[in-house]
Amino acid sequence: MWSNGRSEAALAAALPAPIEIRPMRSARRLRLRFDEVSGTLKLTCPWRTSRHSALAWAVEQREWIETQLARAEPGEPFEPEAVILLEGEEVRLVWDPQARRTPVLAAGQLRCGGPEESFARRIELFLRRRALDAMSRDAAHYAAAVGVSPRSISVGDAGTRWGSCSSQKRIRLSWRLILAPPEVRRFVVAHELAHLVHLDHSAKFRALEARVYGPGLREAKAELRRLGPRLKRIGRRRRIG
Repeated sequence: MWSNGRSEAALAAALPAPIEIRPMRSARRLRLRFDEVSGTLKLTCPWRTSRHSALAWAVEQREWIETQLARAEPGEPFEPEAVILLEGEEVRLVWDPQARRTPVLAAGQLRCGGPEESFARRIELFLRRRALDAMSRDAAHYAAAVGVSPRSISVGDAGTRWGSCSSQKRIRLSWRLILAPPEVRRFVVAHELAHLVHLDHSAKFRALEARVYGPGLREAKAELRRLGPRLKRIGRRRRIG
């Protein structure tokens, strides 16, 4: 990917948001999306596309970009008195200097002590641990129906995926699923467990996914689509500018 530095800076400055350009050998056309989590434009382009041409094309999409920016909602950081979702229910975050440093969930509040500057980190750590515990139990339940057990279950925070399953039978899930109602979280777990048998999205995979999850699969998928944008905003810092 060659570049023309003399005019690229001006093109990038004409964009209303930072941009990341990713040339891909498999790409057949230019494709632009706005990553609401990072506030960054992601431009995928064919391998031999010049950076200058890619930026010039992105500038031509300014009206679309501005529409996406207008629709984007701010992050919902973990801060005292914020209201988040936890297993589909609204929960208020409370900082209490006299409370334990380990967050405690009771009566619709997640109460946490310790230094206020590390409040957000302790809340996220609590949620990650709760997510791993809950989804490990879900996976053990569904493994019996699939007939195969995962080699490992872990949690992360991928920007675009709720879960993944490797050919080594290692499953990784978004900790943010603990924010969603249990039936939504379990759908993603069942989906990844079905991948232990079929590493594709074939008709056989779909049939196994439906059998493993049981009734309500379509509703759970729809609810994840509806809640997904907010789940990705919770715990994110508010963007400035």
